Amino acid sequence: MRKQERRAWICLLLAFVLVAGVGLFGYRFVTKGGEWATFYGNSQIYTDGAINRGTVTDRYGEELLTCTPDGFDYSDDYETRVSTVHAVGDPKGNVSTGAITTFRSQLIGYDIVNGTYDTTANGKKIALTIDANANRTAYEALAGRTGAVGVYNWKTGEIVCMVSTPAFDPADEPDTEAEDGEESSIFFNNFLSGLLTPGSTFKLITSAAVIDNMPDRDSFTFDCDGVNQLGERDDTKLTDIHAHGEVDFREALAQSCNGAFGALTRQVGAETMEEYAEKTGLTKPVDVNGIETAAGSFDFPDDNDVKLSWAGIGQADDLVNPCAMMVYMGAIANGGEAVQPSLIKSATFIKEISGGRRLGRYLDEDTAAELKSMMKNNVVENYGESNFEGMDMYAKSGTAEAGGTRPDAWFVGFTDDENAPYAFVVWVKGGGFGSEVAAPIAARVIRTLGETSD
Repeated sequence: MRKQERRAWICLLLAFVLVAGVGLFGYRFVTKGGEWATFYGNSQIYTDGAINRGTVTDRYGEELLTCTPDGFDYSDDYETRVSTVHAVGDPKGNVSTGAITTFRSQLIGYDIVNGTYDTTANGKKIALTIDANANRTAYEALAGRTGAVGVYNWKTGEIVCMVSTPAFDPADEPDTEAEDGEESSIFFNNFLSGLLTPGSTFKLITSAAVIDNMPDRDSFTFDCDGVNQLGERDDTKLTDIHAHGEVDFREALAQSCNGAFGALTRQVGAETMEEYAEKTGLTKPVDVNGIETAAGSFDFPDDNDVKLSWAGIGQADDLVNPCAMMVYMGAIANGGEAVQPSLIKSATFIKEISGGRRLGRYLDEDTAAELKSMMKNNVVENYGESNFEGMDMYAKSGTAEAGGTRPDAWFVGFTDDENAPYAFVVWVKGGGFGSEVAAPIAARVIRTLGETSD
């Protein structure tokens, strides 16, 4: 009798293990099936290690790449190839953010029922969200300089422009390995993977902290003589490009006064600054269809007023990812709610109305509204609305000291137009003043987007 009981328990245990194993396999089949089916050893869908099926287009159907058994057929236009290479990818897979690598299973046409079976052997057509014409404009505007341009629809989340330079022609890829150094920088996507000193664009994060934590901010004033001495040594001073005179909070942002924002940072304190760097999405990666951006990093010491002040104005150890900064701009435009960016076009009429997937509330609605008003004031008082004719522009420039002979140029912001709700970021390495170098690039790209959509 006992032997029968033991055997019964053993059978039950084996049955449990079988059911659990089948369940685990089923789960992994659903979640990992695409990876298994698109493994590089599958000769049905790869030729000499390169995917041999699938087509990549821009948002309007312009073909950017067709994968065939005979190789990759890129656009006939050189500027299209180089301006979209970090979105499309290259034959050798050196560009890790390219559609060839990231969206491989979609190109092949894998689905859970049929696997990789395809009667035509042509694969699927993927429409990226980018506008090839806007990418060409951004590439031309960067004019051979190292930089990044990103624009997305802050309602739907679609990235309509993504350009990183230096770039290269994927139809004539240089014979070099993706290793550290100058040569490998052509494969690096500054927009998605870069970590950069933000300069004065970070004052928009400090401003949010001030709005929420300084009820007396309207009475704040600062007398800027160009040098704010915080100690006796030379390295204990905050410097400005020139003296701004007496400024209030609103004017301090418009004039980008370092001294004033250093004082504001010290008033809100290190702990609050840490909270807002995290709250505004800058310390965590952004998921873009499975591509994770670099996560920013910041250091706000509570025992060093000088370093804390520099950190509050976007210097010191501040490092920000351009895509994350763009999403934050979209959150300000969208009443404080951030929308997740996307590179695969899937917008429907319902999505156009309801908006893209929400990442959460970065700012209170009233805080976003006040920041928006201040960013419009920046344009009116400093950058000149005539430079953005036909655009309802809200922006902040930045000039970041990043260790080069010339500072990096930034321009970030958004347009508030029902037909052109774009948030953007422009970074030019060694460009100099953001309002002079990066702002015209943003204007050219957004103007091109408007022309294309018409």
